[in-house]
Amino acid sequence: MTAIKHALQRDIFTPNDERLLSIVNVCKAGKKKRNCFLCATVTTERPVQVNVVKVKKSDKGDFYKRQTAWALRDLAVVDAKDAVKENPEFDLHFDKVYKWVASSTAEKNTFISCIWKLNQRYLRKKIDFVNVSAQLLEESVPSGENQSVAGGDEEAVDEYQELNAREEQDIEIMMEGCEYAISNAEAFAEKLSRELQVLDGANIQSIMASEKQVNILMTLLDEALKEVDQIELKLSSYEEMLQSVKEQMDQISESNHLIHLSNTNNVKLLSEIEFLVNHMDLAKGHIKALQEGDLASSRGIEACTNAADALLQCMNVALRPGHDMLYAVKQQQQRFSDLREQFARRLASHLNNVFVQQGHDQSSTLAQHSIELTLPNHHPFHRDLLRYAKLMEWLKSTDYGKYEGLTKNYMDYLSRLYEREIKDFFEVAKIKMTGTTKEGKKFGLHGSSGKLTGSTSSLNKLSVQSSGNRRSQSSSLLDMGNMSASDLDVADRTKFDKIFEQVLSELEPLCLAEQDFISKFFKLQQHQSMGTTMNEAEEMDGGALSRSHNSGVPQAISSEKDMIRQMMIKIFRCIEPELNNLIALGDKIDSFNSLYMLVKMSHHVWTAQNVDPASFLSTTLGNVLVTVKRNFDKCIVSS
Repeated sequence: MTAIKHALQRDIFTPNDERLLSIVNVCKAGKKKRNCFLCATVTTERPVQVNVVKVKKSDKGDFYKRQTAWALRDLAVVDAKDAVKENPEFDLHFDKVYKWVASSTAEKNTFISCIWKLNQRYLRKKIDFVNVSAQLLEESVPSGENQSVAGGDEEAVDEYQELNAREEQDIEIMMEGCEYAISNAEAFAEKLSRELQVLDGANIQSIMASEKQVNILMTLLDEALKEVDQIELKLSSYEEMLQSVKEQMDQISESNHLIHLSNTNNVKLLSEIEFLVNHMDLAKGHIKALQEGDLASSRGIEACTNAADALLQCMNVALRPGHDMLYAVKQQQQRFSDLREQFARRLASHLNNVFVQQGHDQSSTLAQHSIELTLPNHHPFHRDLLRYAKLMEWLKSTDYGKYEGLTKNYMDYLSRLYEREIKDFFEVAKIKMTGTTKEGKKFGLHGSSGKLTGSTSSLNKLSVQSSGNRRSQSSSLLDMGNMSASDLDVADRTKFDKIFEQVLSELEPLCLAEQDFISKFFKLQQHQSMGTTMNEAEEMDGGALSRSHNSGVPQAISSEKDMIRQMMIKIFRCIEPELNNLIALGDKIDSFNSLYMLVKMSHHVWTAQNVDPASFLSTTLGNVLVTVKRNFDKCIVSS
């Protein structure tokens, strides 16, 4: 065991500035025996630290390695299991209970005795010893309370120490003086004994002679020990003060960290609040404009438009993660929704009233246009409504249901208005075509009433009479141009040509203006597409016209452009029937009128298709042109 202790001191504890005091060979209780050593050590530097170290022999060699170390101050209980009988088992209570079995009871007792001494010296009796023989503890009590641990010193004396050079030289000199030392060892030993006795006696006499100096020395040592105790007390108090200062500094550091964290959070919170206030705060003026703004005046419309745009920006703001969970944000969003609904209802109601009022106002002007061959001008109405274009765009993006309702109401009111205006316009055109001719009497046309009362049989008779007068005409246009003025009334044909041109000239700007207004007011894009133009040399028969018209319409029509066309069809649904009736009347009056109508219709169709081949006007005039071309073909065949 001494050799093992020496090896452990040299290989493990000396490099760590520790001194090995006691050792016991143990294994864990209840497990397969894998021996290890428990060592009691103290540090060589102050303050002294006492440890219990577990050392294990390596499986791959004969060297030892340090496995676990516990501070002795963490040891709460030492349980020897049995204070009477010999029992190699014992327990050490650190953070948990460690059960050990020593290789012998003597080694266990020696180790426990060393632990008890260390407890007495360094820990002020903090460890509880259970089931330990009182005799063992009494034998371990030193003569003085402050005496050093004897076990460690005895072990240190038992250790082997090599002789230094001077000691070897003294032994050689002594042995040279006794030549018989090797041959007669007993005589040599006896001589050494006598000399030792002489030296001991001299030492005793010297000690007795220096007793006074010894007493003085002991007194000085006692005073020195007292000074040491005082210094240790001061050092302990200083250590406590430093520990208190350290704790206070730690608290200050933690407090500073919390203050910095609080400031950072406050800055972030302020940034979030500023973001919400800047982006979700609607001015009181805007709120008042949305709730009570005058939608009839230009200034009120401008204020409502700005307020609606501001409301839309507030509602469409990109919130950061977590903002939608805030109660104030939810409340503000609900407030914005209520404002949007309230203003959308107010705007829709006002525009519906404007549509209705326009219908009544426009109807009052029909009387003055009934005499002249002109259509009422809708430009003032369009100009007034275009002030609401931005609000309509806002309504389209925020409440599409009310936007569709306004669109439907506009089409309903305007279709009835245009139907009255266009029918009255065509009645005036019919009166002007037939009212001054002798044939007009056959139809019962009265300029004041503007109604056709002639029968179909009368028109047929007129057609037969006109055909009989042209028996000598050829099928070519040149022969028809050379007919005498006595057969046909050239003045009536010229008048019919001017009236028909006036009708087309009035309808074309009306349709284009309404289509342009619809696209601007309802924010519908008109995608201009350049269709294939008709070849001037191409034969203008029904099939060729159909091919030319279809080639000008793009295959993929956008939904907004299709919506414009549908609105125009519903608003001007009476134009095509009225044109067909007017063409039929002109053909009945004089079949030669189909030539004039063909020329005029071809020119207007070509103009309309150059503007937009897929527009309502282009489509409607193209359909009517097909009818005119068929009538002209019939006229050529019958001639």
